[in-house]
Amino acid sequence: MIVGPSNASRADRSALQVDVILATGPRTIRSFQEATSTIPIVGLDLESDLVASGFVASLARPEGNLTGVFLDLPELSGKQLQLLKETLPSLERVGVLWEPEVGESQLRATEEAARMASVTLNTLGIRRAEEITSALDRASRGRAQAMLVLTSPLISNNLRQIAQQAQKYRMPTISPFTMFPGMGALMAYGPSQTEMFRLAATYVDKILRGARVGQLPVERPSKFELVVNLKVAKALGLTIPPSLLQRADQVIE
Repeated sequence: MIVGPSNASRADRSALQVDVILATGPRTIRSFQEATSTIPIVGLDLESDLVASGFVASLARPEGNLTGVFLDLPELSGKQLQLLKETLPSLERVGVLWEPEVGESQLRATEEAARMASVTLNTLGIRRAEEITSALDRASRGRAQAMLVLTSPLISNNLRQIAQQAQKYRMPTISPFTMFPGMGALMAYGPSQTEMFRLAATYVDKILRGARVGQLPVERPSKFELVVNLKVAKALGLTIPPSLLQRADQVIE
């Protein structure tokens, strides 16, 4: 059974009559961990610090009934800020769109990366889709020159609106969601969604063949993709450096 944030509310007791659960997103994973301690859960999560959140005992030996593919790479924010600075050499102020309920570890990593890059952050926490417009307005009034969009179920479900509002405020944006530029954002750098689901499928296969979930080490994504939207760059009056374009896995023209 596959359950994600959009159908987590329907993850009732009938879902517990299965051999293995594939759950996406921190809230969905947490709800199943609270519902069962025996059915194996394979998680896909871009947000959580697994050990600090109590999801697993350790990455090498989860011990409980959960394993899977989790991002949890603090250096990702630093790479994204580097890409923004390559595009905007004078970059000094960056807005950070995030969801406080699930994004604390991401924000801490971003704050550390910003210190290393000598960039000032304007943090823009949102808890509802209706707050997106006001968050972008605050970023604009705070003279943010670009925006880094962190991951969360709320943000994932509203990427198109975020991209549209960012264009309205002429705000270059980057996110780990590789589908983001296709919706009208400038750039994305993050894990391949296809690769993450492929890795998760190998876990499901191993468990169905008899492997003990608590002894399957948590994996992190190994394949990352850079996507650039040149049409948006032109609309924003930006020139993407040729060296950056040469590294892109996909260029939208």
